[in-house]
Amino acid sequence: MTTAAASTTPSTGSPSVAATGPSTGPRRALDWRLRFGFLSLIWGFSFLLIKVGTQSYAPFQVTLGRLAFGTAVLAVAIAVKRERLPRGARTWAHLTVAALLLNALPFSLFAYAELTIPSTLAGICNATSPLWGMALSLVALSEDRPTRVRVAGLGLGFLGVLTVLGAWQGFSGLDARGTTLALLASLSYPIGWIYVRRTLAGSGGSALSMTGAQLFLATLQLAVVTPLFTTFPARFPLLPLLAIAALGALGTGLALLIQYGLVTEVGPTTAQMVTYFIPVIATAAGVALLGESLTWSTPVGAVIVLAGAALTQARRRA
Repeated sequence: MTTAAASTTPSTGSPSVAATGPSTGPRRALDWRLRFGFLSLIWGFSFLLIKVGTQSYAPFQVTLGRLAFGTAVLAVAIAVKRERLPRGARTWAHLTVAALLLNALPFSLFAYAELTIPSTLAGICNATSPLWGMALSLVALSEDRPTRVRVAGLGLGFLGVLTVLGAWQGFSGLDARGTTLALLASLSYPIGWIYVRRTLAGSGGSALSMTGAQLFLATLQLAVVTPLFTTFPARFPLLPLLAIAALGALGTGLALLIQYGLVTEVGPTTAQMVTYFIPVIATAAGVALLGESLTWSTPVGAVIVLAGAALTQARRRA
């Protein structure tokens, strides 16, 4: 659900410039498995928090608050670690595009989608990102040639999407607009990953500083757009406001910091496995806490989507 500045964990919407392999440095005090579980919970609950926030605030306002709180967390981390911000007009120009594709646009689309679709469906739509990424790689990334297994995963994944949407029933009871917005949001992530892979990979900046700059630019973008399409709230209901604060500070800012630690310690392949827990948690949270309905096709389709997504991430053996 969140992002950084270059591609390492595409299925979560959270690429990172500085991701390499497992770290050989000192072990952290908190076991990586606990941090992995916490990260899964944070991102899984993000869709519930979006739903709660949009009950009282406009989608653009929810996104602006999310980005502002997330940027604040990363700004503190950058200051504490005394990181330098990226330099060069070219880098900042590319970060501006990345901020749009990986933050401002998908975050806003998910917020608008959840005006009319359940948070459970939004969470499952988010899991289609690696499927879109695989489809785009067929034409956009010639160096990332697909294998038969990965192509099979692509087909299986989209079969899962059709199952979730109830295609055999003619998509009855489905809000087409909201579902389309959620799927477009998930598509925006791999488009952004392809862009940053071609423009920002090897740019020299640290993952933390690049992502902090990217979120800052996304916040500026929403700060310009939001007043044009929304009116200033007459009142500020506390619970939705707290949901937005948690969505930004935890689901965007803190989550990225945790992810960096995981990528450094256990490598990007293991870290990106968090993707497969997000729709499970999003579904459980939506049903248990928001009372959203659940038919058999939703969990069955979600399992098929995740199986297909896992296959699309399979790599050719050396």
